[in-house]
Amino acid sequence: MRIAFFGLPLAAIFLHRDGHDIVWAGICRRGSLGTRRLTQLVGPQRVHLVPDLSVADECAALELTSPELLVSWFWTKRLPPRVLGIAPGFGVHPSLLPRHRGPDPYFWAIDHGDDVTGVSAHTLGPEYDTGDVLGRRVAPIDPHWNAWQLARALDRPSLQLLREIVGAFANGHPPVPKGQDEALATQAMEPSDDDLAVRWTWPSERIERRIRAAAPWPGAWTEIGGRFVTIVRATPTSNYPRTLAPGEAAVRPDGITVVRTGTDALELEMGRDEDDVELGRADFARIVRVARSGECSE
Repeated sequence: MRIAFFGLPLAAIFLHRDGHDIVWAGICRRGSLGTRRLTQLVGPQRVHLVPDLSVADECAALELTSPELLVSWFWTKRLPPRVLGIAPGFGVHPSLLPRHRGPDPYFWAIDHGDDVTGVSAHTLGPEYDTGDVLGRRVAPIDPHWNAWQLARALDRPSLQLLREIVGAFANGHPPVPKGQDEALATQAMEPSDDDLAVRWTWPSERIERRIRAAAPWPGAWTEIGGRFVTIVRATPTSNYPRTLAPGEAAVRPDGITVVRTGTDALELEMGRDEDDVELGRADFARIVRVARSGECSE
């Protein structure tokens, strides 16, 4: 099947191996893993690095390739109506649509405490992640995963679903589209700086989820003794000085830094300083001791 591809090259490589003809490939990021290999497989004239599809000449060149199907896998921009009119198209989104529409479903799935998530194949339209659903794969969320680990766990089912849907189109039996229930739709926008600020008055479990949701990048942040630090791993604990108020930090006799929360406390395990230098348990303890007051801003 003649395919115009948009996104990260790994999926296009798999589709080529499946016997499909990648007549045009738009790569969303320079330096993406697999770009060189895809170029070797399909030829440099078919691979376009970060193409601007708002330019008429780019669209015209794409039209000349006469694709039978448009396929999107982690393409980060809206496809213009002119492109969407070339051929039927679909993409795969890493959530169970209509839940967590948007660019960062990993963060919000963990932050909301979802037990399961998955991937959804959906038709392409003028708005992000709103097209009819063509297929889904459900996957459990390990309660210890951070956002990067969740993303990696969804890569394989995402690629499997994409290849299956393309194969169905190629065989002349595409899946029956099913409309999304707008009443169940939630948005998953990129978290703001305010979203990433640790709220120490929250329960420990909620703070810990937010830290995992933001880890390893961009990370959840707080302030200790006038220094901004990013926390990428913390563990709830009931072992802390009872004199602490929410947001206050102390170093236990065992050298572990604890910060009081709205319920119990969190042990600070891993993070980064303002210069993105990694912090471990001993580093957090040193920062708190230097701060003397041991207070973290809410």
